[in-house]
Amino acid sequence: MTAKFRVALSSDFKKTDGSPTFPDFDLAPLMAAPNVEVAFLEDTNPMLSPKFKSAAPLQAAQLEDFDALILLIHRFAPESVPKSGRLAAVARFGVGYDTVDVPACTAGDIALCITPDGVRRPVAVSILTFMLALTGKMMVKDRLARLGPEGFAVKGQHMGVGLVGKTLGSLGVGNIGAEMFRLARPFDMKFIAHDPFADPKLAAELGIELVGIEDLFARADILTVNCPLTPDTHHIVNAGRLALMKKTAYLINTARGPIVDQKALTEVLADRRIAGAGLDVFEVEPTDPNDPLHKLDNVIVAPHAMSWTDQCFAGVGAADIRAVLDIQHGRSPRGVVNREVLERPGFKRKLEGYAKQFA
Repeated sequence: MTAKFRVALSSDFKKTDGSPTFPDFDLAPLMAAPNVEVAFLEDTNPMLSPKFKSAAPLQAAQLEDFDALILLIHRFAPESVPKSGRLAAVARFGVGYDTVDVPACTAGDIALCITPDGVRRPVAVSILTFMLALTGKMMVKDRLARLGPEGFAVKGQHMGVGLVGKTLGSLGVGNIGAEMFRLARPFDMKFIAHDPFADPKLAAELGIELVGIEDLFARADILTVNCPLTPDTHHIVNAGRLALMKKTAYLINTARGPIVDQKALTEVLADRRIAGAGLDVFEVEPTDPNDPLHKLDNVIVAPHAMSWTDQCFAGVGAADIRAVLDIQHGRSPRGVVNREVLERPGFKRKLEGYAKQFA
């Protein structure tokens, strides 16, 4: 009997009634793949809210007999690495991997895969959605319309901001940042960005002027955050840099909450030292309903879901499945974060074994 390539999905891909959490994540290609067996992990803490589930790491015992894991909100920590050494891949459902211990994956000869292709366009679109809503005073005008004659009478006091000639800035010019600039071309804006790892050729092709971080904050009319959360980027958007921004500027963050010092941003918004902000991510998620940020009328917030569309989830799921099936057939998948693992003898042996068994 041919052995199966076993794929685990974290328990949060299923609701308590057994139905899929995200129906747009089409598991059919994985279920139908030859010699693949799919299983959902047991929810070891069914009474916990999603907030606490995300803080609880998976345990090694849950993963001993699996070759690959598709991971949603749970953490993957050193205690998650199975002692059997069988696990070859952790495929994150998305591009953020701050919930995964990368060194632990590498030491365990496990490839950590993310899905840049699946989120590139949806997240870039969500940034532009924030930009248009903020500069067009969408939320204010919605409230005015609901007031009837009283609101219509004062609409002239809430003029929007045109984008032609304005400066769109990005902290980061990676996968999503570059796509944002591509989509923004028809607005006839000036493009600037700060990214120590930027590809100068790509920046030139997109018409982006690469600048220092202080210049980015000082010059941008719309400043967007498009970098990963790392020890170096934690609170990189701080009180000092926010103080450099124009009073008429907007900040948009769809990346990770702790990149921005939320307390400092709240103070800047409350004092009207910048025009407003669009936030899809926060330092603590879910947010506290009584957070002072929620009392401000110059910020638009979303529950870390601005990019959540049917197409986004279908694309992310398809990318995870491709990565898992690449591993099964002994191929290095796309979107590997810990590239050094590809050269480790232990990981190479895993791929060679899969190629012989399933090719």
